[in-house]
Amino acid sequence: MNDTVTLTPASSKLDKPKRFVFVLLPNFTLLSFAAALDSLRIANRVAGRQVYDWILIGSGGDTVNCSAGTEFKLDDDLIELSRDDTVLICGGVQIQDATTKKLIGWMRREARRGLTLGSLCTASYALAKAGLLDGKRATIHWENQDSFIEDFPEIELTKSVFVIDGKRLTTAGGTSSIDLMLNLIATDLGEEMANAVADQQIYNSIRTDQDIQRLSTPTRIGVRHPKLSQVIQEMESNIEEPISPAILAKGVDMSTRQLERLFRRYLDRSPKRYYMELRLQRARNLLMQTDMSVINVALACGFASPSHFSKCYRSHYSTTPYRERGSYAGKP
Repeated sequence: MNDTVTLTPASSKLDKPKRFVFVLLPNFTLLSFAAALDSLRIANRVAGRQVYDWILIGSGGDTVNCSAGTEFKLDDDLIELSRDDTVLICGGVQIQDATTKKLIGWMRREARRGLTLGSLCTASYALAKAGLLDGKRATIHWENQDSFIEDFPEIELTKSVFVIDGKRLTTAGGTSSIDLMLNLIATDLGEEMANAVADQQIYNSIRTDQDIQRLSTPTRIGVRHPKLSQVIQEMESNIEEPISPAILAKGVDMSTRQLERLFRRYLDRSPKRYYMELRLQRARNLLMQTDMSVINVALACGFASPSHFSKCYRSHYSTTPYRERGSYAGKP
């Protein structure tokens, strides 16, 4: 199969190969990394020449395991790079542990030298911890957004699949790496090249930085009822200070009893129960992804007292918040 294309004038921007430096952190997410790397490989193939190069580096310069357990051989340690390099930090689970003092110091040095630094999946946390997202717009995987907001309230966090703000690139994880790379390829080589790469990936819906990462509320809950979706969105936006069912019902021109019947019919639970589950899910994310005390987690999720929080948590998850955090520590 001949998949080369005739390059447009925009493709002349790269007169020599552009190098990407992938920094693989322990327990990095394989999908996010592979999606980004293979986009570059395919671009070379489609162009019929070496337009992109890449290396894999990491602390120690030896080997590193992804979250699926596969071991990767690194090309080098955290070395000084060329100013033309684009750095992509690849994160995954336990990103707090992977964000070491050595990594932070290295990222700050490279940023001071003017390099473009980006993050794949949860590595936005590492950039933020190093102070490299201060005053910037950013994104991170939706599961980590609650903890990110608690840790870095000064950063403008979005729900976009990726964000490019100056020399800082952040992605939401998963296939959003493809969207970021196609955007960069389009900038370097033109839209025709980016579209050709997407075709090779069987990727027929290229997303922009205006697209959000999660499915719409109706799609997620499997129900297309506008008033139900509106109420759930209000619940999700008001976790720390829960809204009463009466006020929620009034907001969609319904009585409390009508709202109750609506939830029973479509979700087989009461509005109060559904709201509680949302709050407990948020609490579980904070327990696992932040160093917030259990008391502060309880307050952030709308519980007036730690004892009430612990009772509700145990009823839903069959364990206490303290045991949950202890059992999660050290897991890949």
